[in-house]
Amino acid sequence: MAANIPLQIEVVSDYVCPWCYVGKRRLESAIAQRPDLDIEVSWRPFQLSPDMPRSGRKRLEHYQQIFGAERAQTIMDSMKDTGRDEGITFGSSPDAMSPNTLSAHVLMLWAREDSHIDANALVEKLFSAHHVACENIGDPAVLARIAGEVGMDAAQVRQDLAAGKDEDRAQQLMQESVARGVSGVPFFIINGRYGVSGAQPADAFLAAFDQIIAAGVTAA
Repeated sequence: MAANIPLQIEVVSDYVCPWCYVGKRRLESAIAQRPDLDIEVSWRPFQLSPDMPRSGRKRLEHYQQIFGAERAQTIMDSMKDTGRDEGITFGSSPDAMSPNTLSAHVLMLWAREDSHIDANALVEKLFSAHHVACENIGDPAVLARIAGEVGMDAAQVRQDLAAGKDEDRAQQLMQESVARGVSGVPFFIINGRYGVSGAQPADAFLAAFDQIIAAGVTAA
């Protein structure tokens, strides 16, 4: 098996998506089991609620509007159980917000383009801030603080976010993912050609890695 074939994994996700956080953990588990592989992970934006007001909406109200009160509670309880299995402690707070995530995706775009920043560390902090700490990641002040924690210039980030810098670029990336057939997240694109949809178990990623390597499918 030609294990020297590099694997480039593009993860299309939205930070408010609990299954995206679970999928991240399962992908990491698969990668940890294959230290022999040359794997590079990058992150692409997607918005589950692109029409969300920039000020956001109370999370519980948002979930209830989508699923109904009873089903919303069932889903949240179920996610806590799923998260526990993956080492994620999903938090809950009556003040938790469902934010518009455009600014968070812009922040990630900047991190990807700065070789001094660990983009994967930023992704983890954004997921954790929303799902564990119940922070409002639509708030530029929260995003600026998180940016500073990974070595970015917090003051500059806050200024640029307030000005709407690069929002058009982030939206263009989202449109490109839709054009490639992505309609839900998480979605994992391996070497530009092979797609894995949903928060699949680690074994599913391992099987995909081996299939791609056996077929000699290099990055497109």
